[in-house]
Formats: sequence, structure tokens, C-alpha cells
Amino acid sequence: MREKQPVILSIESSCDDTSAAVLRGLEVLSNVVCSQQIHEKFGGVVPELASRKHMANIVPTVITALTDANIKLEDLDALAFTQGPGLLGSLLVGGNFIKGLSLGANLKILAVNHMHGHIMAHFLNQETKPKFPFICLTISGGHTQLVRVNAPNEFEILGQTIDDAAGEAFDKTAKLLG
Repeated sequence: MREKQPVILSIESSCDDTSAAVLRGLEVLSNVVCSQQIHEKFGGVVPELASRKHMANIVPTVITALTDANIKLEDLDALAFTQGPGLLGSLLVGGNFIKGLSLGANLKILAVNHMHGHIMAHFLNQETKPKFPFICLTISGGHTQLVRVNAPNEFEILGQTIDDAAGEAFDKTAKLLG
């Protein structure tokens, strides 16, 4: 008999997109992203506006993710959220939402490092998965890392940036190209 796979609701709010996903084990049951168009007129993300939009978007995004996955709150085994790195106000919205939901529903909380999440996403719903060890380049907004991944929870950062990262270069190039 197959072991029951845990069902997890996960929130991502590290920058300007409010995202919610429901997973059963490694199977993605739903993935909902609510983008913030308000930043376009400023040519980049305005942190205070981002956190305010997260507050408005988080509840409908979570409801849509649960509905799309055909999962009720009582079906969940745990909650996960992006702990960092990212914009402080945006991270606080997602983290506080999950903490409140955890108290109300009596569910365990899993804090996820944003950059580790990018690395481990290679293992979701893929027939071809990397074999350990492997080298991974993560490019996410203002953070870029070159990482040797020895095991699922064993990472060795070979090099990294914080400002003027490759992700920012892609964003600026895209803006120039329209």
C-alpha cells in the first residue's frame, strides 16, 4: 500500500507576485500567480506598493489555489511560506498570513529559503531530474547564486551577488526592448 503523501499549501511573496500553490508530495495540484501591474509605470518594483498589493491579493490567491486543487483547509497537512531573501514588507505579509492561518487551522509551518526553493523546483513533476551532486545557477531579481547541490538539504554557495545581479540585468534589458 502506498504511503499517504502530505498536502501542503505554500505561499510565495518575496517580491511583487503573490503566489499560492498546493502540492501533494511532489505533485503540483495548483499554482496561482497574481502579478502586480502597478509597478510598470515606475520601471521597477516599489517595495511599499508591493507589500500593500500582497495584502489585497493574498486571500483571493489562496482561495483560488485551494479551489483549483479541489482541496479544503482541513485536507492540508502543513503550510509553507517564503522566509527570504526578498523585500521585507512583502515577506512579512506572506509570513504573517501563514502564521495566522496556522494558528486558526492548527497546521505545521515550513519556512522556505527563496533561493533553495528555486533549486529544488527542478524535482517537481519532472521525468528527468538532476543527479547529485550538480551545479545550479539561480537568478532571481536582486539575487544570483552559483551553487553546488550535494543533496536535497546540502548546498555549497560557490559565488553570489546581491545587487546588480543577473536577474536585474534581464529585467532592465527586457524594459529596453519593450
